[in-house]
Amino acid sequence: MGLLPAGLVAQTQRFRPSPIYVGNGKADQTEGRRVLDQFRQMGIAGAYWLEFDLRVMPRRGDERTVRGQLFGARNDAGPITRLTLPGQQGLTSEHRWLIQSGAQAAGWAWSAGATRELTVADTFHSIGGTDLTLFDLQMPFLYWPDLVYEGLAKVRGRPAHSFLLYPPAELAVQRPQLAGVRVFLDTQFGALVQAELLGAKSVAEKTITVLDLKKVGEQWIVREIDLRNAISRDKTRFTVRSAALNLLLPPATFLPAGLAQEVPPILEAKIEHL
Repeated sequence: MGLLPAGLVAQTQRFRPSPIYVGNGKADQTEGRRVLDQFRQMGIAGAYWLEFDLRVMPRRGDERTVRGQLFGARNDAGPITRLTLPGQQGLTSEHRWLIQSGAQAAGWAWSAGATRELTVADTFHSIGGTDLTLFDLQMPFLYWPDLVYEGLAKVRGRPAHSFLLYPPAELAVQRPQLAGVRVFLDTQFGALVQAELLGAKSVAEKTITVLDLKKVGEQWIVREIDLRNAISRDKTRFTVRSAALNLLLPPATFLPAGLAQEVPPILEAKIEHL
């Protein structure tokens, strides 16, 4: 018998969390996939801009706050996000990222005048020394085809659809400690309310929890999110301070080559301070 490829060996030896079905028996898998497919098509209509704070709350050490900006839209591949954070202590230029979500996730980074395409490993690196990563923003797990619908659960007192999604083989090889992601989708708002990144023995090593939604115009947007690292016991809180919807942005805003260009300032009349 010949040797199996390294990636396939890693996949066959990999821990696979078992689903925890809500209530008696198994949930309707067809209905679950319909709910998830519908959620994948949802999001803020049109192009938008958010100004946000990342409040870093380490278990040890001083708290600090990083302020950034986020532009978002949707293209043929799915949601796309442009993220900007200031340079550290004024010593470096600002950092910019372009994050393509969807079934074919991708990412690019710009810093000090150079743009580069990101690897899967890059997306798990901390952004600005916070608990936020590009993987958290990209949420590729929402598009993983290997999944189980666990039924209707309760999250913070509200009913939510529970899904357990398993990483594809190519990601599993590069990130073996990630065994799966459990996702909860609110039944009323159709919004993600919590995601748990599962490690060995199905333990949540990181939890992303939506704390608050805000209605801007006719659309609901995420207002506040907590990111908790169970290993370091650090926490980062993402809070939207201002928003502007239904924007007309230059086409280059959401192109890798356009990362080198600044986006024109948002007109104050379009901005709603939250």
